[in-house]
Parts: sequence; C-alpha cells; structure tokens
Amino acid sequence: MIHAEAVAPLLAELLLSYAQPLSGIHGVVHWARVLENGVRLAESTGANLAVVRLFAVLHDSKRIDEGDDPEHGPRAAEASAVLRGKLFDLSDAEFSLLYVACADHTTEHTHPDVTVQPCWDADRLDLGRDMILPRRDRLCTAAAKTVEVLDWANRRAYANEVPEFVRTVWKVDVKRLARMDGR
Repeated sequence: MIHAEAVAPLLAELLLSYAQPLSGIHGVVHWARVLENGVRLAESTGANLAVVRLFAVLHDSKRIDEGDDPEHGPRAAEASAVLRGKLFDLSDAEFSLLYVACADHTTEHTHPDVTVQPCWDADRLDLGRDMILPRRDRLCTAAAKTVEVLDWANRRAYANEVPEFVRTVWKVDVKRLARMDGR
C-alpha cells in the first residue's frame, strides 16, 4: 500500500514554500510517482517504508531551479532536519538514512544501505518525465533493473501519469496548478 496520507501533512507544508512550478518536472506529480516507485521497490528490498515515503516528498522540495541546481539535495536534507519532530518522527538511525538519501541523491551513484538504494532508484525511475531513459548501471537495486519495473515506470513517466491519490488524498488539483503555472 502506498499510504500517501502518511506524508500528507508534510507535503502541505512543503508546498507552501516550493519555489518552482508545482506542475513542473520536479513538482508534486513527480513526488507522487517517486512515492509509488519507492513503495514498489521497498516491497522487494526490505527498505524502511517511512524513510522511502519521506524521501519521495522531500528530495526535490527545495529546488530553486528546474534545471541545474546541485545544492537542492543538501537543502532538502537540511529542511528535513528542521521538520523532524514537527511533521514526522524517525529514530536517529532512520533519520540518518533520510538525510543521506536526500543530500546525495543527485551526486552519488550507489549506496550500501537497502533503504537509501530504493530512494535513489525511485527518483531515477521517473527520469522519463524529462525524456531520459534510466540507465541500468545507475540503478542500485535488482528490482529497479528488471524489464517489468523499467517498462512500468517509463510508461508512467512519459505519460506524466498523475496518481489518483494526488487528487483524493493530497487534495492537489493538478489541472488547476498547470493553468496557474501557465502550462
């Protein structure tokens, strides 16, 4: 199960300060697909689902540029430190994984931890939204490298599929956002 409601309060807070178009390639629909991707990968890797879910909504939340923004991951990691205890609770060990996953998701290729790996793969599996095919050699988990998962993720990313929970649970009207963003 996705359990999108588990991150809904955090999402609401992040959307208040998100500096890019909410309907952009790094916006809320991307976060939702990363959430679905991460949950699917976690089922086969044994990853910590709380960390995977939090990563999905945090990892790109502090972007200040839709293109080149090499510090967005570290900014997201720092934001997670501020929000910890207010909008989510994690043990120190879990938080350390979330921090690393956010901070290093665009600079590192792999990580030895079974929770960080699906976080990074979940994001990379959504590269099709920008017409980029994920490279198997840049994926960490065996699950993400399967033809089945790659095809599933690419279809959704290319079509800019909006998961139903974005509207029903997160209460985000993506069509309205796109009009507001001028898309």
